[in-house]
Amino acid sequence: MTTTAFRLVSVALGAGLVLGAFAVPVFAAGDNSSTTPTCKKGEIYDNKTKKCVKQQGANITDENRADYAYSLAKKDHRYEEALEVLDTMQNPNTAEALNYRGYATRKLGRTDEGISYYLKSVAMDPKYSLVREYLGEAYVIKGQIDLAKDQLSTIKALCGNTSCEEYQDLNEAIQHPSSL
Repeated sequence: MTTTAFRLVSVALGAGLVLGAFAVPVFAAGDNSSTTPTCKKGEIYDNKTKKCVKQQGANITDENRADYAYSLAKKDHRYEEALEVLDTMQNPNTAEALNYRGYATRKLGRTDEGISYYLKSVAMDPKYSLVREYLGEAYVIKGQIDLAKDQLSTIKALCGNTSCEEYQDLNEAIQHPSSL
């Protein structure tokens, strides 16, 4: 990079401007739900083209589909649609997809079904702290606080401290179950 280009990048970043590949948003693993645009029903947001496209027949990766499904559920509370998007994945048996399926089903009031998906996700990736947070929240809903606290301890070990978002969110749910 030339000195002039470096200065321009420095100035732009200092001013809070986004310059293509130079500025990268930082998210918790898989959680870009707050920045993903919402498409109308039957469409999915394509991360590559940066626009909404028809869901059926779209050449969209499974990762893109999983992320969009999570955004629908987390940000827009469109749980049924999130499940429909997950149903279009070629390989729906990834830790993330199972976690997002668990999240959507739990939010639809099907807590036991959600727990079954969370447990499958944990079996695939025991170090995936977001699924442990959601599993703990499901246990709180069921009144199984001891199991929720087990997940909290595991998250603390995974994060190495108590300041990670997953630990704080689950701890809050344990302290205030009515917030779920």
